[in-house]
Amino acid sequence: MGNAAVPPSVTQLIQTFSELPGIGPKTASRLAFFLLRGKSELALRLAESLQGLVENTRFCSVCFNVTEQDPCPICANTSRDHAVICVVEEPMDLLALEGTNQYDGVYHVLHGALSPLEGIFAEDLRIKELEARVGAGVVREVLLATNPTSEGDYTAAYLITRLKALPVRLTRLGRGLPVGGDLEYADAITLTRALESRQEL
Repeated sequence: MGNAAVPPSVTQLIQTFSELPGIGPKTASRLAFFLLRGKSELALRLAESLQGLVENTRFCSVCFNVTEQDPCPICANTSRDHAVICVVEEPMDLLALEGTNQYDGVYHVLHGALSPLEGIFAEDLRIKELEARVGAGVVREVLLATNPTSEGDYTAAYLITRLKALPVRLTRLGRGLPVGGDLEYADAITLTRALESRQEL
């Protein structure tokens, strides 16, 4: 049952905000009431941005990064080395690696990591698509850049078993990264060192 003191439209906005990662009920309420306090212009811009997000973005049919054009600008760039694929868990990880300006290959975004306890299995990720890309015979190296977490390590180990029969070099980011961290939070220098010290698998 809703709170009679709060209009249904506000309650719905609070509930929607609270579904976002890292947003609890109190933060969701603060955001909703902030938008109500004479911030109608901001609220409308937020609504327009969300509508544009839904209408204009999609996943690249090659690497599955978020894009407004297909293939994405990275996959469409002929000056990049398409024989090297860097496998990441999320688009934010791709952005972090791009920020180093040290990697000139292409990417493959899994959209998650294997976590059977949370109900995330191989069929939930873009693993079959990765196998198809590698199996096409153009790729010479697959750089596994999953996060240095138990789920990331498990995912990397699983990918090794799936790809080791193919004629491709398998490497992993060097361990300059803190164990248990996410790539998106690593600084450019640490990521650069991890790229430079990637290890043969």
